[in-house]
Amino acid sequence: MATHYVIQAIFVIVGLLAVLAALFNWDWFFTARNTQFIVANAGRTRARLFYAAIGLLMIATGVFFFLSIQGYV
Repeated sequence: MATHYVIQAIFVIVGLLAVLAALFNWDWFFTARNTQFIVANAGRTRARLFYAAIGLLMIATGVFFFLSIQGYV
């Protein structure tokens, strides 16, 4: 049962990292090798919107699974 909480926490932390990187326009995040495909094809502004949306989706997924395990959903 504790494994579920760890996975949910990872979803929320990674989602929070993506949202914060998009909000504060962290240069180290958007110049990383893994993000270069999105930045090169969509531009920095659209990449920020994409990562903000992905981050919010990951946070929502973590919260949803937490609530479903608790029996609220």
